[in-house]
Amino acid sequence: MNRKVFRIVFSAVVALASMACSQAEPDKSVKEVMDKVITHLYATKSESELEGIDQQKAMSLFSDADLEVLSTRHWVFDVNVPVVVSIVRSTSQKIMPFWLESSGFEKTGLHMRNEYHTYEVWQKEFNKGTVELGINGFENFAYHYFVSVAPQNKKEELKLSDFTPENQYVGVLDDGAFTYHDWTELVLMDVPEEMKGQKLLTSIRGRGKESHIIGAFRKTAWPSSSEPDQVLLTWSSDPSTSIDIQWRTDTTVQSGLVKYRVKGAETGKTQQAEKYVMEDRELMNDRFIHRFTARIRNLQPGTDYEYLIAPENDWKKAFTFSTPANDDSFSFIWFGDVHHKKEFGDLHKKAGTAHPEVAFYTIAGDLVGDGLYRDQWDDLFEFSKEVNCRKPLMNVPGNHDNRLGLGAKMYRDMFSYPTNGPEGVPKEQTYSFTYKNVLFFMLDATSSVEAQTAWVEEQLANTKATWKIAVFHFPPYNWEEPYLDIQEEWIPLFDKYHVNMVFSGHIHYYMRSKPMKAGEVTDSYKEGTAYIISLGIPGRNQDPAEEPYAAVRNMDCWLYQHIQIEKNKLTYQSVNFDGEVIDSFEIQK
Repeated sequence: MNRKVFRIVFSAVVALASMACSQAEPDKSVKEVMDKVITHLYATKSESELEGIDQQKAMSLFSDADLEVLSTRHWVFDVNVPVVVSIVRSTSQKIMPFWLESSGFEKTGLHMRNEYHTYEVWQKEFNKGTVELGINGFENFAYHYFVSVAPQNKKEELKLSDFTPENQYVGVLDDGAFTYHDWTELVLMDVPEEMKGQKLLTSIRGRGKESHIIGAFRKTAWPSSSEPDQVLLTWSSDPSTSIDIQWRTDTTVQSGLVKYRVKGAETGKTQQAEKYVMEDRELMNDRFIHRFTARIRNLQPGTDYEYLIAPENDWKKAFTFSTPANDDSFSFIWFGDVHHKKEFGDLHKKAGTAHPEVAFYTIAGDLVGDGLYRDQWDDLFEFSKEVNCRKPLMNVPGNHDNRLGLGAKMYRDMFSYPTNGPEGVPKEQTYSFTYKNVLFFMLDATSSVEAQTAWVEEQLANTKATWKIAVFHFPPYNWEEPYLDIQEEWIPLFDKYHVNMVFSGHIHYYMRSKPMKAGEVTDSYKEGTAYIISLGIPGRNQDPAEEPYAAVRNMDCWLYQHIQIEKNKLTYQSVNFDGEVIDSFEIQK
């Protein structure tokens, strides 16, 4: 596992996710060409015609000038001496990038591989100056080509500069080198001897989305309208005195307003909402929507409120929320991966019915299957709409939400969370909040682990909370893939400041550890930490390896976890869809 390298190049991941790829001609970029063509397609083609686009039809959509941009503006850099450039592409990609042969690249007999793919090598000589390379294809093949560069004269020192996208990471081609920022554990093997030591330009797997058009077009089952929907509660400030209310409409609605009051009162207040435009370019029945966020402050603690989203005026149709009282008793519910499945919506409603008193819900990542597909977010919000409008939903991103290295912008657009996280991690992906006597620190394990370590210690060192709970997607202890970087960076702090519980997902099974400290089982949860993995949808058929640190395991899943805090007592239950408690324990401080 090579996640330490990931920390070094984290900023490059964000830059590589940018779709604006213009250098020599600032008014021409791959994104602009694709935007123009897709907009024209929507105006001239039926849904069936959009779904029927193949390679031949895709090529016919672009002018010669457009194809020149697609051939030269995807990946650009300068070289100070004449070079040989190698395009290293997976043999599993059946459709050749249209520009590769016509631009002078020739296939060699050289190959290399990683755990899942064999790669063939195409080469071309370039003079000193600018190297311009094209798109990976129109079909969004998930394993983008990568590049190596060598001087034609081995005695000359090669320097690379002026990259598009910016902040390109330059490694060394050799066995053990990673090629994708979003999967640094996937490394090369059998690199040809004559290519070892060349400069390696890495990519991200998701870059093919920049030019995706074959099989790209989708529909949402829940398109927006002029009526507000997807009503959602979150916190971005103190839960005792604030609430954030979010919703969406179609683009005909230009402003948003929330009316709120103490429940049953005759008079109330209003709060104007911030509006922003969301685009899913390939969503053919709902490409653009407006999302609104109203941030309400100066509420009274321990109070029940009701609210309406304009233009609604009938208080009989009001939604409700509550601010916490000044005591040390409350409960909440958390879920593992949910992947926008209807089963999760059913479970969410069932948990809400069984425990109407809970203060909020949290999901430990992988809310959807592909975080760049808004139709999946539409599923998630539709299936849980009766719950989300009444209780806050506080989450962290998983690897499916932060998809294939392209970032989690759509995740951030969907939720309004605190911006108190560390530098080096996108805002609202790592954050903390305190609810009564519990510190919740919500960590983005898909971002740089090391960049968050100092912040984690600051949170733990400065809190006066009785209980400390961490939520992040990748579990540091599991039978399939131990996350050694998390074990190295965060667990010593969990031990030092005695974090009581760690909630994770990702592995698609249920596991509660015995009390853990310094990587070993200890006597009591009064000293050690409970590391828990869960899943909010039906589980896989798995045959896991032995886990000597595990207290309880369950492969069926479809679970929610209910945690009750009563001052110095914590009561934990994991409950299945039928309402049966499959695991429970208590901690008494």
